Order: sequence, then C-alpha cells, then structure tokens
Amino acid sequence: MYSGKKNFQIALLLTVAALGYFVDIYDLVLFGVVKAESLNQIMSTATDADKAATGKFLFNMQMLGMLLGGLLWGVLGDKKGRLKVLFGSILLYSTANIANAFVTDVPTYAVVRIIAGIGLAGELGAGITLVSEMMSKEKRGYGTMVIVTFGALGGVVAYAVNSNGQGIAKAFENLTGVLYANWQIAYIVGGVMGLLLLLMRVGTIESNFFKNQKEEHKGQRGNLKLIFGHKQNRIKYIHCIIIGIPVWYVIGLLIMNSKDNFGPLLGVQGVDNGQAVMFAYIGLSVGDLLSGLLSQLMKSRKKVVMLYLFFTFLLSVYFLLFLKNTDLSTYYFMCFLLGAGTGYWAIFVTIAAEQFGTNIRSTAANTIPNFVRGSVNLITLLFGIIVSYNISDGWAALFVGVLFIGLALFSITRLKDTFGQDLDYIEIA
Repeated sequence: MYSGKKNFQIALLLTVAALGYFVDIYDLVLFGVVKAESLNQIMSTATDADKAATGKFLFNMQMLGMLLGGLLWGVLGDKKGRLKVLFGSILLYSTANIANAFVTDVPTYAVVRIIAGIGLAGELGAGITLVSEMMSKEKRGYGTMVIVTFGALGGVVAYAVNSNGQGIAKAFENLTGVLYANWQIAYIVGGVMGLLLLLMRVGTIESNFFKNQKEEHKGQRGNLKLIFGHKQNRIKYIHCIIIGIPVWYVIGLLIMNSKDNFGPLLGVQGVDNGQAVMFAYIGLSVGDLLSGLLSQLMKSRKKVVMLYLFFTFLLSVYFLLFLKNTDLSTYYFMCFLLGAGTGYWAIFVTIAAEQFGTNIRSTAANTIPNFVRGSVNLITLLFGIIVSYNISDGWAALFVGVLFIGLALFSITRLKDTFGQDLDYIEIA
C-alpha cells in the first residue's frame, strides 16, 4: 500500500500526464481542423488545388517533426529523466502553438509545424513511462487508461474551440485591441493551455526506477543499439509499431478524408472533416476507457487488443461496402463507432512501455507511437497507388485496412502478455 503522500504524488502525476496528453491531442488534431481556414487567409490568391497540396505538405512536415522528436525525447528520457522530457515537450509544443497563430507565409508555417511536431512527440511516451514505473504492476493499466481516455477528448475540444472562436476572439480583442481569426484563436488557446499546465509541475516526482539505476549502467541509458542492434528487441519493436497502425488507418485515412473521399463515396452530403474527427475522438475516448477496464478485468493486454482489432475490421467492412446513401447523422455515428473500435491506444502504448527495460523504456515508449503516427503517410500512399489503378475508394481503403489489421493481429500474437509484469529491470548489450 502507498502512503498518503505517495498517493497524492501519483494522483498529481496522472493529472499532469492526462492534461498534457489532452493538449497534445488538441494540437495534433487542430491542424486538420483549422487547415482550410488558415490557408485561405495565408494563401488568399492561390487555387483550391494549391491549398490542398500545401495542407498535405504541412501535415507531412508535422509528422516529420514527430518522427524526429520521438527519437530525441525518447533518448533524453532515458538519459536525463522522464519528468524533464514531459515538461520540456509540453513547453516546446505550447510555444510553437502560440507562434503558429502569427505565421503569415507557408515556409514559416512549415517550420513551426516541424517544431510543434517535435514537441508533440515527447509528452505521451514520457507520461506513460512515468505512470507505468510509479504505479503498482497490478494497477498501472488504470493509470494509462486515465491518461489516454482523457487525452483523446483534446480532439473534441479542438473542434469546439475553433467553432466558437468568434466569442473567444471578442474577449481577446477587449484585452489586446486586436481581432484575431478563429484559427489564430484556436492555436493561442492551445498554447496557453500548455503553459498553464507547466504551473502544475510543483510536487511531481521522477520515476524511482530511473533514479535507482546503477552507475555502471549509466552508459546503457537510451542506447539505440539495445533496440536496433539487438535482434530480439528489434523484432519486438517492429511488432509493437505494427499493432498500432490500424488506429491511424482509421483516423488518418477513413476519418480525416471524410469530406473528400468517404462522404461522397457513401452518398452523404455536407460532411465536415472537423465534426467527423470530433465524433471519432469521442469514440476513441470511450473505447480507451472500456479497453483499459477490460484489460484489468481480463488480466491481459493481448486479448483486449485482439478483440478491438476484430471489431475494427468488421466496422471497416460495413462502413466501406454496405453503408450506402445514408444520412449525415448516421455517418457521424459510424465515425464514433470507428473511433471506439480503435480505442485500444491506451493498451497499445502500455504494451510498448512494458516490453523493454528501464534503461530504454522511454526511448521505446516515445518512438513507437510516433512511428505509428508517421505510418499515415505509408497508408495514404498505398491507398493512392491502389486508386490510381481505377479501383474505387471503398475497395482500395478496404484492401489497405485488411492488410494492416491482418499484420497487427499477427504481431500481437508474437509478443508476450505483459499484464502484471515487474518493470524494474534493465537491458544489457
């Protein structure tokens, strides 16, 4: 049993990590929500095709930043400590958010999205690693469940803030005398939320597992050779990445292309990408809550992931092949269900953290989710190649989904179930 002080410290850590991930998801989703409005202002004379191409370019820049940041923060988390990474990443993406509100050209926009991506890459892995190492091995699943369930709601708030930006802009105008556009307000709010979160750092503590590593093992902290140069760890690492890809197949392909591809495919008029994302993230939050509870009740991570993968497969088949000429409300409800079906993200990141020793756990927990996020480029590229052969969007998307869901099912069978496993060990070269 923990003392009252220790329970308070864990509760505070959970709160900070959950709020940090909330702001993380807010910013991750925000670009998709405000992309059109911001580019309409910055590229006022450009064609719609140029704006669309620029939007894809900027998103790729953000994902590039996340891939770079995953490696940077992961290694720093193992070398310098989880807590420093948690707050350093929040500070970086918060200041980048505020800077994003004042960009006036595409090159600057791209640079800021790279910086924001680097910042966004560190928060989740650091938070999950800290909570996994600070809570008891029987209860840590509840901790990661709280972080991801609450954090997913950041996507909902991103849409709500942008939709109600005029009211917030009026308040800003009264304070500053300057009237900002909705998309600028949305970025400013995200940045301010992150900076306010840093004020809560008082009382948070570093992981005992990290602090108690022996001095002779110091050189092994964050050593990438322990992952990429070690066959068994390298195979585990790849399997962990593959397990998470179906989440971004649903979010990055099916949901975020609702307006341009899948709404028209299903004969639905007036689909709004922002609302589709909002309903998907509500579903994701509900799914993460249920998957976390199921994992604790079943005392298994693997069984829950398998259940969710089968559910995602069935939903994807129904959505792409059988949901024809439906109405807008039904379409959004399907977005909610698809989000719920991929709500094993909490279990996925927990598995990633639990597969590796203390000296490379932060590296794994930071890089794996960001490689999964980066997989959206591979997913959309494959989808585009298949469509170029005059195959319909529905069948092309289904082929991509079957491929990656099938690979994920195979990968989850190749990993050991880590529920209740002691994490106080190190990897040796």
